Amino acid sequence: MIKPICRNLQILSQKARPAGKQDIPLAKDLLETLAAHSADCVGMAANMIGAPVNIIAVSLGPVSVAMLNPRLIAKKTPYQTKEGCLSLVGQRPATRYQQIVVEYQDLNWQPQSLSLTGFAAETVQHEIDHCNGIII
Repeated sequence: MIKPICRNLQILSQKARPAGKQDIPLAKDLLETLAAHSADCVGMAANMIGAPVNIIAVSLGPVSVAMLNPRLIAKKTPYQTKEGCLSLVGQRPATRYQQIVVEYQDLNWQPQSLSLTGFAAETVQHEIDHCNGIII
């Protein structure tokens, strides 16, 4: 189900609770909402649809992936950038890492590990920040 985008800073600044198997339907809603906003957005966190749960969805080229309980386990080569966000107006500075490894559970509740670089890595870092209540 496509959900409305949350712009409430009080909700966006909350640290997300861990996701459980019962949150898989929420992850699917997040993927559908991301697809509906694909012209303006490449990633979303669950708090962007009003649910402070540790779930993100990111477009990785032609495929979008839901990540439940994502966590960075490695990061290399920091750089400075400016990022926009569908929940916020304008762009803001951020420090990101050129290469990351993220671990998460997929929609089948299976553990996954993904190595990412460049813009895909930046997107995942931005969404994990959302889950941690960090507003860029």
